[in-house]
Amino acid sequence: MGYYRGMPNAQITGWGKCLPPAVLTNDDLATVMDTSDEWIVERTGIRERRISHVDTSELGLVAAKRALAAAGRDADDIGLLILCSASPDLLIPNTASRLQERLGNKQAAAFDLNSGCTGFVYGLKVANDHIGNYPDSPVLVVGAERLTWYLDWTQRDTAVLFGDGAGAAVFEPAEPGQGVIETHLGCEAAAGKALMVADFGTVMNRFGPDPTRFELMFDGREIFRQAVKGMALACQTVLAKAELEVADIDLVIPHQANERIIDALTNRLGMDDARVFKNIAQYGNTSSATIPIGLTEALEQGRVQPGATILMVAFGAGLTWGAAIMRWGDRTEALSTCIAELPPSNRTGPGLIAEAIEFFRNAPN
Repeated sequence: MGYYRGMPNAQITGWGKCLPPAVLTNDDLATVMDTSDEWIVERTGIRERRISHVDTSELGLVAAKRALAAAGRDADDIGLLILCSASPDLLIPNTASRLQERLGNKQAAAFDLNSGCTGFVYGLKVANDHIGNYPDSPVLVVGAERLTWYLDWTQRDTAVLFGDGAGAAVFEPAEPGQGVIETHLGCEAAAGKALMVADFGTVMNRFGPDPTRFELMFDGREIFRQAVKGMALACQTVLAKAELEVADIDLVIPHQANERIIDALTNRLGMDDARVFKNIAQYGNTSSATIPIGLTEALEQGRVQPGATILMVAFGAGLTWGAAIMRWGDRTEALSTCIAELPPSNRTGPGLIAEAIEFFRNAPN
């Protein structure tokens, strides 16, 4: 691969998603904790979420195969594979290498990227830079999460928020005037304790009474405040860098963490709801997977037209934030489809979390 001095932008040529089949509704949760469908919907906009029966890499594998098919690419065409995830299968080796092997790719560079829910936007930035230097080396960016593995299902404030899933995109050189126009990334590290698993990793006491116990710390009020502020700033900055106005944006695909956060952001930007994509009611917060899942569904629903200007924005643990503006190319249909599916399972959403509920109910404080 030679260094390319023309520095083309990257465009998305393939897209795909994977949602596990088991559904956990708000009414299901109301049978195991003090909550209700009305309480959850009013505060979050979430009505149900998916619970995975497989590992994160398996979710990512199906999404990746579907994205490759949509791009008309084979796995070995990929020169760089980025797995964006806060819930990888393994820490050593990276889960991206595991995904690479399962795809059958034998030569790509592969690494994990953990920027929380902002992961896909960070990955998009890396993909764009890589394509600018090496246009003959397509990039596969996968956002995949099995966040329900972390959850204490007796804790209402966090257990109702998250779901599992994966989305993927193939990046290749764009025609002039198309592809990624601008990106803007950042992190408000001083507020990072608002969303943290503080005792998981090398900081944990392996020799304590119960090294398997860890806690998801979540300050909802602070997250709301920081998310609206951080995403609004990211949007305003990337629009200014691109010399665009809000009126120039055809579709916003925001991170799906909380419908009230999305509404507050779009109100601050002065954008009407018709140009904002939402699917949080069906899936909850799937972290780094929300934007590629949303993009895939927007394409499936005909909401992305040739030449559309798309704004993607996210906020996540760290506290990271980022936004990207992309001008879509001419093709909005997949070149081919892939029949890849997850391994079958007859377990329901409530059935998949039953063991965890029993564990946390009986665990010592």
